[in-house]
Amino acid sequence: MRVLKMMMLLALPGAAMAQKSSFSIEGKIQHPQKEGKVFMSIRTPSSEVLDSVAVVKGKFSFKGEANGPTMVYMIYDQENKGWNRVSYNTDMVGFYVDKGKTVINAKDSLKTAVIKGSALQTAYTAYQDMLKESEDGIKDINMKYSSATPEQRQDESFATPLRDQYMVFANKKRELQEDYIAKYPTSYFSLIAIQDQLQAGKTVLEMEPAYNALTKAVRESEVGLEFAKQIHAAKTTAVGVMAPDFTQNDVNDSPVKLSDFRGKYVLLDFWASWCGPCRAENPNVVAAYEKFKDNNFTVLGVSLDQPGKKANWLKAIEDDKLAWTNVSDLKFWNNEVAKLYGVRGVPQNYLIDPEGRIVAKDLRGEQLHEKLAELLK
Repeated sequence: MRVLKMMMLLALPGAAMAQKSSFSIEGKIQHPQKEGKVFMSIRTPSSEVLDSVAVVKGKFSFKGEANGPTMVYMIYDQENKGWNRVSYNTDMVGFYVDKGKTVINAKDSLKTAVIKGSALQTAYTAYQDMLKESEDGIKDINMKYSSATPEQRQDESFATPLRDQYMVFANKKRELQEDYIAKYPTSYFSLIAIQDQLQAGKTVLEMEPAYNALTKAVRESEVGLEFAKQIHAAKTTAVGVMAPDFTQNDVNDSPVKLSDFRGKYVLLDFWASWCGPCRAENPNVVAAYEKFKDNNFTVLGVSLDQPGKKANWLKAIEDDKLAWTNVSDLKFWNNEVAKLYGVRGVPQNYLIDPEGRIVAKDLRGEQLHEKLAELLK
C-alpha cells in the first residue's frame, strides 16, 4: 500500500486553506489477465503526484491526504510497461476523492469499473451520466477523424459531415452544462462545467457571471480560487488597459523590463521551444518583425521552457532566427509572466502601444501584418 501526502499551495494570498482530509482507495479486479500495476495520478491546480502499486491477487490500495475535491486518474498496466501517454485505448478511469473510502470494483478493466465513494463521487457519476451521450458522440467522431487517412481529411465530402456531427454533440454538451450550472450553484461540478466552457471557446470574462453565482464554498475551493485568478488576469490584460509591467531575465541572465520598451509598439509573444504551433507561427512573426522593425516596432518573446532546458530554448531562438529580445525564468507553465497575464496556452500574444496600453491580442498569420500596417501606416 502506498501512502501519498499532498502539499497544496494557496491559490490566492490570504485565502483560507481547506482543512486536510484523509482518503483511502481499495480496488478489486475480479479476473485480471495479468497482475501488473496500477498507476495513480493526483492532479490539482498547484501540484501533481504520480505513484504506483502492484496488483496482488487482484487487489490494490492507496491512502492519502488532500485539501478538498481532488481529481484522481488511474491506469491499469497489466504488461508492466510503465506510465505512458493516455490514448483512446488506455485502460484508464478518472474519479474524485474528498474524504473517506472509495471502493473500485472491476471485472478485468478499470474502464468499466464501478466506483463507489463519497457524496462527491456520487455527484460526479451523475454529472458524467448527464453528459455521456454527447461526450461519447464527440469521442466517436474524434476517433473516426484520427484514424482517417490524410487524403480523407482533406476530402470535404468526408470532413464536412464529421464537423457537422461534432458541432451537434458539442452544442448539446454546452446546453447541458449551462443548464447544470444554473440549477446547481452549490455543486463543485458547476465549477468544472464552467472551466469546460473555456475549452469550448468561451472567455473567462464571459463565464464570470456564472462563477459569481456559485456558492462561497465552491468559489473558495482550490479550483475556484484559481479561476478567480484567471478572472483577475483577464481584466488586467484586456484590450484597452495598461499592460502589467514585469521584469525577467534574458538569454544572458540580464534583467529586462517590459517598460524598457516604452515608445515603441511591442508584440509580447508567449511561446516555447517544445510547442509545435509556436514554432510553426515563428516564421510569420519573424516576417512581421523584418517588415516593421524600422517603423517603431519590436517583439519581446517570453518562453515557457522547462527547468534545466535552457539549451533547448537557446537553440530554438537560433534555429528560428528570433532576432529580438527573449526572456524566460524556465519555469514551464509556472512562468511568472505567463501567470501574470493568465496564459493557459501557447502561442499567445499581446500587441502593446508606445504608451504601454494593450491594443490587440492573439494576432496570427495575416492578422498580425494587417494590424501592424493599420497602426504603423
